Amino acid sequence: MRDSYLTHLRCSATNATFEVDRLHGLSPAGRPLVCEYDLASIAGDVDRDAVSRRPRGMWRWRELLPLPASAAPVSLGEGDTPLLDAPRLAAALGVRKLWFKDESLEPTGSFKARGISAAVSMATHLGARGFAIPSAGNAGGALAAYAARAGCTADVFVPADTPIINQREVLLYGGRLHLVDGLIHDCGRMVAEQREALGAFDVSTLKEPYRLEGKKTMGLEICEQLGWRVPDVVVYPTGGGTGLLGVYAAIEQLSALGWLRHARQPRFVVVQATGCAPIVRAFAAGQHEAELFPDAQTCASGLRVPKAVGDRMILEVVRATAGTAIAIDDEVLMLATAQLAATEGICACPEAGACVAAIAALRATGWIGADEEVLTFNTGAGTKYAELLPAS
Repeated sequence: MRDSYLTHLRCSATNATFEVDRLHGLSPAGRPLVCEYDLASIAGDVDRDAVSRRPRGMWRWRELLPLPASAAPVSLGEGDTPLLDAPRLAAALGVRKLWFKDESLEPTGSFKARGISAAVSMATHLGARGFAIPSAGNAGGALAAYAARAGCTADVFVPADTPIINQREVLLYGGRLHLVDGLIHDCGRMVAEQREALGAFDVSTLKEPYRLEGKKTMGLEICEQLGWRVPDVVVYPTGGGTGLLGVYAAIEQLSALGWLRHARQPRFVVVQATGCAPIVRAFAAGQHEAELFPDAQTCASGLRVPKAVGDRMILEVVRATAGTAIAIDDEVLMLATAQLAATEGICACPEAGACVAAIAALRATGWIGADEEVLTFNTGAGTKYAELLPAS
């Protein structure tokens, strides 16, 4: 068994290759770098069912992750979250099957734990001792926690109106909190300007190669939990879109390994809020890149990303899978969040409510059929959004 099956990094735009033994940000073309693996050797060396018998957690997928097997990951026990069947809500929405990948059970209460664990693990392995990140909320808390676990510093830049629990979470883990008058792209600009002075490695979404790899493990687990197959439709709440790209990559890699019963991709649905829908607009206009969305506003803070670094990649996945993109009003997504809780007992974040509302809308138009299997995500604990929950 090899120490690592990671062969190189590849520019997502130009396909130029880069070495794996040093820290990287964006490629010289200003595009995200992605990890490439020796899948042929993994297929020969690794037994699929043996992976399922390993101790639970994200890091049991080591051959498909960048950190060498000889290096200890920075871990808080992330991964292997439940895939919850939602039969009553499925019936109400008119679909044959509905599942929620419930990421609220992650160590820091959201799916951000996966990507941050991978990024901090690989970056510290390559010499980083401090980190900086722009965040709409959950990523900042996750970075502060994993940096503390690694004995490193964390500088977290958030919009000043970020939910207070997310702000306090950063401080609780010993992170340095920077409040910014603006949105997440303004925070990203400040990270770029200050990271050298702070002695910090920038772990902004898709501005380094490894958060995507941690998010990929959601897709690996989903296929395993479904008996090594995929659903018909994957509905994903899309801010930066790393999770959508990760699930797509996971299915591609499992297909190449021959581990899936049927080598096909689901149709991917991008879900955004009407107050911040750059990918939806770009998809509808037939564009390959999304323009900056002006005056972005939504109560679903994870969706308030006016310009995603990986916009081209997201749009490519949606089109390659015959998917679509849809925007949901804040009032509608909050009603759907309440419906999910009352119907299935899942206390979810507003982003999950947006996905429920999107499924209802797409079912009403016939884009999702009555006989189809649909999978979506609760990306974070609803209790983190207590100020948005109804009083009665």
